[in-house]
Amino acid sequence: MQDLFDLTGKVALITGASRGIGESIARLLASKGAHVIVSSRKIDGCEAVAASIRENGGKASAFPCHVGEMEQITAVFEHIKNEFGKIDILVNNAAANPYFGHILDTDLAAYQKTVDVNIRGYFFMSIEAGKMMREQGGGVILNTASVNGVTPGDMQGIYSITKAAVISMTKSFAKECGKLNIRVNALLPGLTDTKFASALTTNDSILKHALKVIPLGRVADPDEMAGTVLYLVSDASSYTTGACINVDGGMLA
Repeated sequence: MQDLFDLTGKVALITGASRGIGESIARLLASKGAHVIVSSRKIDGCEAVAASIRENGGKASAFPCHVGEMEQITAVFEHIKNEFGKIDILVNNAAANPYFGHILDTDLAAYQKTVDVNIRGYFFMSIEAGKMMREQGGGVILNTASVNGVTPGDMQGIYSITKAAVISMTKSFAKECGKLNIRVNALLPGLTDTKFASALTTNDSILKHALKVIPLGRVADPDEMAGTVLYLVSDASSYTTGACINVDGGMLA
């Protein structure tokens, strides 16, 4: 029987992959046969993850890309064209959340950084990957959004707004790219134990409140996000596009 989760021969670019959810995704996709390009702002962290994947028998390389910088987006896709000649999977996972506080106190710098990475970055990463996928006859794009895109998180106004935009972006790309055999879906993580979410997970009062509204009653491990991504980027989900799947311990329920 065909293994619907087999990614042998696929080239996958994962942003924000030097740690947390992105690292877990990179490791799982590599274990299923994909060549993963581990990407984030700093090359050292990317190379450490890629080297670890290679040591465990997987295929991986590292390439730095700050998705908030347009010229770096151009550079990573030039590298992929020259090195691999194709891209089968793009995982937009890098994100910025520089401000935690009342929405009325959001300053322009925090606003701009969050929008540049979470909206503009995802948008133009998707465009560059999508153009390559259009030429080669198809591909898959996976966006990491957030449950905050459905129900805004307290003191996380601009971040929540950008993640709502990612959900809409996912559906827009899915609608227009379906005829090109390009599928576009989104993962909506709930509270996950990452450095990115440490403002929430290390504050006892915030954590206690958050756990009250999570039916499973605990914080997720990053590895618990990767399985849904594998489904969405593999042939197991060949008729799935425009889907935004909550992996939140039941919070939105």
